Amino acid sequence: MTHDSRFNPAVPEHPFAPFVRILGKGKTGTRSLTREEAREAFGMVLRGEVEELQLGAFLMLLRVKEETGEELAGFVQACRDEMTSPPEGLQADLDWSSYAGKRHQHPWYLLSALLLAEAGHRVFIHGSGGHTPGRLYTEHAMTELALPIAASWQDVDTQLSGEGISYLSLAHFIPRLHHIMQLKPILGLRSPVNTLTRMLNPLACPASLQSIFHPAYGELHRTTDRLLGQQRSLVFKGDSGEVEIKPQADTRLQLLVNAQSSELTLPRRIDGRVASVEAPSVAPLRELWQGRRDDPYGELATLATAAVALLTMDEAPDLDSAHAMASSLWQARRRERLG
Repeated sequence: MTHDSRFNPAVPEHPFAPFVRILGKGKTGTRSLTREEAREAFGMVLRGEVEELQLGAFLMLLRVKEETGEELAGFVQACRDEMTSPPEGLQADLDWSSYAGKRHQHPWYLLSALLLAEAGHRVFIHGSGGHTPGRLYTEHAMTELALPIAASWQDVDTQLSGEGISYLSLAHFIPRLHHIMQLKPILGLRSPVNTLTRMLNPLACPASLQSIFHPAYGELHRTTDRLLGQQRSLVFKGDSGEVEIKPQADTRLQLLVNAQSSELTLPRRIDGRVASVEAPSVAPLRELWQGRRDDPYGELATLATAAVALLTMDEAPDLDSAHAMASSLWQARRRERLG
């Protein structure tokens, strides 16, 4: 008996298919997701309710279209909905996102964060490593420096209370998102995930530091932060995409304070090109911190990064005051640390 395919029951459409269709209907039919659509779609992604084929199509269609602030705000909210929640009452003063890894210079920003912690500020760092070969990531660098690495929110609470600084990998509070970040070698491109992770601020810190690879993303970050109700945030193009001022470049600082945008320029302190290091390492950080080595570049990067962080936290009224404060903290640092 011959089977007539005309009588096959129709395959029901997958619940995620409409979101792919919205983004991929062609030049005239495509539109951006609303904030609520983005929140619903990414919630499904994080709960594992989409096929891998759909996920790849979704991320790359967004990449080609370029994500909007409304979409990113929805994605971030979905992440906060689905993440392993921190215990009630766990707070930090500064949210420090670290997802890029260092390639050209040593990770001087870790000394900046340590200065802030020694001054009594609670600095929470979150990140994800390993997605781009040839880079030194924060978790590995902090481990080598014996700085606090957490495996849970309870660890974060203990470390912030004891040492004022803590790093928690994305793998421990949004494991599905961590997995998606590792898809870059397969997809061949960065995706919106690399942008939204910088705005997660999982502890709802009043101040947030975010670095970008491309200047055009700065306003997108500020728009998203404004939609999310972030009190204070700073966005700038840092070294290798990490939150670290490059002393050899004029740095455009894009601030958001209580929904009001402003911009400052931090002038360069070094003229001319600066050669890349052969391989990023923590040994020069340890030697500079302990006073066993002079490194003008490292000290300038450390103090400038600490200064813009102090400005973002409203600890100083202007850049000159912030830099003077950072210099005072540097002179008073506990040199026996990082031994």
